[in-house]
Amino acid sequence: MSQTLVSPSGGNKLLRNWKSFTAEALSVALVGTDAGTIIAMSVLSGVAYHGAVYGEVGSILSFLRVGALTAAIVLVSNLFRGEYKLSNFLSFKGHMRRTLQLWNVTFVFLLLLGFLSKVSIAYSRGWLLLFYLGGICALFLLRYGAVQLVRHSTVAGLISTKRIFLVGAANEIERFIDRYDPCKLGIEIVGCRFLSAAALRGPKETRQSALRRDLGAAIPSARHLEPDAIFIMVPWSDRAAIDGCVEAMLTVPCEIHIGPDYALQHYSNAHLSRLGPMASLQLVRLPLSRLELVQKRVFDLVAATLGTIAIVPALALIAVLIKLDSPGPVFFRQQRYGFNQQPFRILKFRTMTSFDDGPVVPQATRNDPRITRVGRWLRRWNLDELPQLLNVIMGDMSLVGPRPHALSHNREFEQFIASYARRHNVRPGITGWAQIHGLRGETDTTEKIERRVEYDLYYIENWSLGRDFMILLRTFLSPLAYRNAY
Repeated sequence: MSQTLVSPSGGNKLLRNWKSFTAEALSVALVGTDAGTIIAMSVLSGVAYHGAVYGEVGSILSFLRVGALTAAIVLVSNLFRGEYKLSNFLSFKGHMRRTLQLWNVTFVFLLLLGFLSKVSIAYSRGWLLLFYLGGICALFLLRYGAVQLVRHSTVAGLISTKRIFLVGAANEIERFIDRYDPCKLGIEIVGCRFLSAAALRGPKETRQSALRRDLGAAIPSARHLEPDAIFIMVPWSDRAAIDGCVEAMLTVPCEIHIGPDYALQHYSNAHLSRLGPMASLQLVRLPLSRLELVQKRVFDLVAATLGTIAIVPALALIAVLIKLDSPGPVFFRQQRYGFNQQPFRILKFRTMTSFDDGPVVPQATRNDPRITRVGRWLRRWNLDELPQLLNVIMGDMSLVGPRPHALSHNREFEQFIASYARRHNVRPGITGWAQIHGLRGETDTTEKIERRVEYDLYYIENWSLGRDFMILLRTFLSPLAYRNAY
């Protein structure tokens, strides 16, 4: 049996027009709010700075000019890349990265323009710095507020980002609704056409005849409901059914999509990639682009070098305490896997009486008798990791990344966690996303190592320089970063 289901509000033209108007008005409001916020922060930061430093309000007209130029650059850039589409405001993910990148480029352009026009000397560097910091903070808050407003509005049914009509197998439609919960994405399903079993299975002639009959019955409903898009919900491998649905639905004036395939649920960053005339479905992106690799390496090299110079007295003191506490070397070296599973020797302060680095390496446990008195204190406050700054300078490690494990543990974990080796797609780190969430210490259960890998892979897929700053800050300040340190 084939049947069509129609949403009670799907054919209500007045309600449809109202939702469309509300969505467009909200997009326009976002544009206006961005412009107003940037100009307001330019004036406020200028008045505040000049009032505090010079005891006067300064040239408000100059602040307005700079704010208006900055707003124009940001708005034009955002409009060209479709930033103000409501679908971008269903999640806060990615907003901080995109906003920070555009804000940095905008200020570089402003400084270059000021230098070429020889007017930069007329503007206070202190005010520009305050405008930069205040503006980016205001835009972050604005983006967060906009995301919350759009999400609550879509759930309440006040706006819809897209009205869709579903055509396909009942099990595929059910899986789509269960998986994506369309109302939370601002998607309004105005109708469904469930294709009959005869249209999806059986001899070729029977299928073609049944498919034409089902689609012929679906087209009048689709025309009446006037959806923004039709989603064809059949497996991607069923080429005949997809071709038949697309050919029939071309007569309806709307977008036509092939629904997300079940196999893609494990690939959150899948997208269509083109290389000249060749099109391919890219399932996994480079862990870090070349530019991102350069950014991360420069940051690691500068921060690790400065950090090492700053803590030389502390390193010397710890070395003396280790020698006085127990016989043996100051440093402990052990083979670990680095980027692309290339082995290197990690450097740590010695905290144990044993030097395991073979096919079997027992993990440290709570109240482990192998741990020395000074070693217990060093491990409790993560101070045994400080020599790894030298690993960072040499290029074996990064300040932030998945923590490397002993080679024997690597081989063990790879046996039952298929995605474990993906942790080595970036350089290992002294600290990481998993560690600041308390996922450190002994991995005596499968669940513990699976959760750690899950957090490490999330970090790789969502890397940004700002996230690295935040992880380093929380490594020092968050109690979770010291949990299970023994």
